[in-house]
Amino acid sequence: MADSSSMDMDQDVARRLFEEGATLVLMGVPQGTELGIDCKSWQVGPRFRGVKMIPPGLHFLHYSSVNSPSCGTEIGPKTGLFLNLKPRQILLANWDNKEEDLNFTASQNEEEVNRIRANLQDLDPFLGPYPYEVMRKWVSLTDHLSEEVATKLQPLSGRICAFSDVIPELQLTHTKDREEQNLPRNDTACQSMREGLDKLPRMKPREGTELRFSVIPEKMYPPGATPAEITQYSLDLTYAMETLLETHHKLRPLDLLGELQFAFVCFIIGNVYEGFEHWKGLLALLCRAEEAIRRHKELYLGLIAVLYHQLGEVPPDFFVDIVSQDNFLTSTLQDFFQFASGPGVDGSLRKRAEKFKAHLTKKFRWDFDADMEDCAPVVVELPEGIAMD
Repeated sequence: MADSSSMDMDQDVARRLFEEGATLVLMGVPQGTELGIDCKSWQVGPRFRGVKMIPPGLHFLHYSSVNSPSCGTEIGPKTGLFLNLKPRQILLANWDNKEEDLNFTASQNEEEVNRIRANLQDLDPFLGPYPYEVMRKWVSLTDHLSEEVATKLQPLSGRICAFSDVIPELQLTHTKDREEQNLPRNDTACQSMREGLDKLPRMKPREGTELRFSVIPEKMYPPGATPAEITQYSLDLTYAMETLLETHHKLRPLDLLGELQFAFVCFIIGNVYEGFEHWKGLLALLCRAEEAIRRHKELYLGLIAVLYHQLGEVPPDFFVDIVSQDNFLTSTLQDFFQFASGPGVDGSLRKRAEKFKAHLTKKFRWDFDADMEDCAPVVVELPEGIAMD
């Protein structure tokens, strides 16, 4: 880690961070480990002992272990965790070679922390400064994400892993057990890939390792809805969105934006695909809730600001590879812009939505005014008497 970031801030800010900033002391991290905080990462050098001058508040520490150089360097899957750091706090962790993870139990040893604090000046040359140049970007990506929301959504294990730790749903160690579950025997040859996949046990995340996202309602309509009502609730997802708010964010509806930001950070920085899937699900719910857009002005003004910063930070090929898949983002935002321009929508929200639409059209050349039905499959009427098998 180099000290270049300290040159990017003025002397007053540097002095304030030196006096008030938190310090992460990370002992024993193997050379070559890819380690980062918030939106920046580095490869750890031989002198690395941690990060200093960290602005107080919520941060995302992330790292990927490396194997022995004698085996050829390979970077492992990323692990991350949210930390809420207080002014002048010293957080101490030791690298666990067996687990290939950071162990923070040393931070609970007050005597050890005080010893580090007393010798901080000697440790200073081995501490890299917080990359202040990414601070503005980090704040813009997490301004609705509180420590409380991050703690609630983070796995009980405290670790967010790019690859889930999974175990079989059922322990089927014997052929008899497999037969009882109507699964094929392991000792028979597979005739197809499908048959081979069917032989694999169903997996589930190990308890305590799963992300605890809000549950998006499976049914978008209330119990007892008529077919006509089901159609209406499926076109306007307000009922489903209000149900999610009532269940998970009743006291602070804007925490839903914090959850959207948490999911985005998990994907963009933590490489957790589940974060992207949840981000998509929340976005579809928010953008397709016509009545809610009229009811929740502050929530939707906030949503536009959140999306503005998120879409400004993704790599260019991200849209081609993932977001543009099935035209998800453009069709979802097209619905939002249509509803935001409808009757009964607050004037300031309507104007903000129009500006955001113009910004996206200019930046990404997306056409939100195209008729999406032009892309729908053509229904071919067959002459009477001709059937298709």
